[in-house]
Amino acid sequence: MKKDIHPEYQKVVFLDTSSGYKFLSGSTKKSEETIEWEDGNTYPLIRVEISSESHPFYTGKQKADTAGGRVDRFKKKYNIN
Repeated sequence: MKKDIHPEYQKVVFLDTSSGYKFLSGSTKKSEETIEWEDGNTYPLIRVEISSESHPFYTGKQKADTAGGRVDRFKKKYNIN
């Protein structure tokens, strides 16, 4: 790899602002805000609006698509069983 062209990879804490869920992960994202984590170390804090804790797909609150596929719509349109 070339030197001095890659962003710095560091551990950061992501905070889901809608649920308050926090998790520690690696990222190249920078932040001026910091937070003390459970291990006693201070990490940059990245605020996100949605995570696996609040996303409808992962929480089971996602609405199912009942429209059907192309074939189902065609059969319904032309009343084919």
